[in-house]
Amino acid sequence: MAVISPGSRSTPLTMALVRHPDVEVIPVVDERSAGFFALGHARGSKSPVVLLCTSGSAGAHYLPAMIEATESAVPLIAVTADRPPELRDCAAGQTIDQNRLFGRFASWYHEMAVPEARLAQLAYLRQTARQAWDRTAVGPVHLNAPFRDPLPPIDDDGTAHEVGQVIDEDWFGQPENLTKERAKIRIQQRVTTTRGLIVAGPAAPEDTDFYVERICAISRSTGWPILADVLSPLRQNAPEDVTIVSTYDLILRSASKAQELTPRYVLALESWPTSKVLRNWLEQTQAEMLMVSAQVGSRDALHGKTREISVEATALEIVGEAPADPTYEQQWREADARAGQKIENWMEARDDGFFEGRVAWVLGKTVPAGSLICVANSMPVRDLEYFWKATARGLEVAFSRGANGIDGTLSTALGQAHRAVRSVYLLTGDLAFLHDSNGLMLAHELVGNLTVVLINNSGGGIFEHLPVAEFEPPFERYFATPQSVDIGKLCAAHRVKYERVKSWATFTEAIANEPPSGMRVLEICTDRRKDAATRKRLFREFAK
Repeated sequence: MAVISPGSRSTPLTMALVRHPDVEVIPVVDERSAGFFALGHARGSKSPVVLLCTSGSAGAHYLPAMIEATESAVPLIAVTADRPPELRDCAAGQTIDQNRLFGRFASWYHEMAVPEARLAQLAYLRQTARQAWDRTAVGPVHLNAPFRDPLPPIDDDGTAHEVGQVIDEDWFGQPENLTKERAKIRIQQRVTTTRGLIVAGPAAPEDTDFYVERICAISRSTGWPILADVLSPLRQNAPEDVTIVSTYDLILRSASKAQELTPRYVLALESWPTSKVLRNWLEQTQAEMLMVSAQVGSRDALHGKTREISVEATALEIVGEAPADPTYEQQWREADARAGQKIENWMEARDDGFFEGRVAWVLGKTVPAGSLICVANSMPVRDLEYFWKATARGLEVAFSRGANGIDGTLSTALGQAHRAVRSVYLLTGDLAFLHDSNGLMLAHELVGNLTVVLINNSGGGIFEHLPVAEFEPPFERYFATPQSVDIGKLCAAHRVKYERVKSWATFTEAIANEPPSGMRVLEICTDRRKDAATRKRLFREFAK
């Protein structure tokens, strides 16, 4: 796939792409939206996507998506058209310094040669394109492509025709799919690791089934329970014979439970989970820790007594027999069962209007099996973390937790939904949705379905949980940043299906059935302050 922005449609690269029978080209008006649409599609298809734009400031709008792609190791190829070297630094129109435009947020950078109709240059182009494709294995790449005169009618003395005669259909053949050998790292289990934990952070493995199988095998062999972030496939594909805990954030709010469940050893996968309560508890336990992540560089923001290994988590093998005393695992299993039942009872009893946390809870129980759920940062992902039960229904929760921002939330979800052969949902707040409202222009390019569950609480609900919420003014205007946009009219302006949800029954019915093709927005209006107070009350109950 290639995603192009308006000005790039005049470049030779665009003409070549749109004429290629195996390449889908999506035209996008807003470069920032285009970047995140490409990010979402690359993440969903697990294959590189090409971004193409014109020269000047256009490429700068790709920076937020390139940042997220770098932090999440998503394969993007950004191709920025440019003016030739002789027109730089002389006030030529639409010309800026585009060399290394994305800085360290490109795993590889190359400035292309100014094109000429020569066979040798096509061989160079082929080699460079293949290298760019290979380099996306560790993150996004940037190719800067200068042109002197895009698409002019020129007399080339028949050179282009001669070049065309020697290029067969395999000249630019697809890059080979290289099979990576799965190494094994052996860690000798020690007697002191009877009270061990596996903490599974956000992960998007290429082979979900293999990932879940390998990590669960470690849990079975060691007897260690798995504390699975809602963004881990382990929470969405939980086998019955493995203790997978989803309510740890609520369990650990009790000081006595936190003390009782203190581990001696922690095996952390990918990075730390969303839960601040869990991270603080792990920091206080002073347990020995091993963090395993495929991404190079430190993933331990706690700066604990942590050994780190840069390798696929599926490569890990722990040698040793399961502990004779399963008490520790049973403690976690029983605590999770009690907390899960308490949440069920508490949610079922609610009859006082919409509550944001219950939206996440209903979504997890109701979406069709095998669905993809995209989630915005801030409160939506935290409500999933608190209230989304472990399940074996083969769901997938998609995320942008590399930079943890709200940039491109809608466009990324549209990219993931495009040509996906399953039901796709996006859970987002109003600010994240409006921050990327230009993504609505992409709705009619969507092949597939996307249901946007939009929680509109008129502002940033996460700040209601911070001490600054007690200071008014300036809290409401400068931190909560309330907005009064008519979401229905905004959707109507883009001819996007819209419904304001009036009851829990209506919401459940809309989610439970297979969604229609195209994009629809289900708006649920909530009271930000009331919902914050409700969460705090629930947290206090678990802290007893």
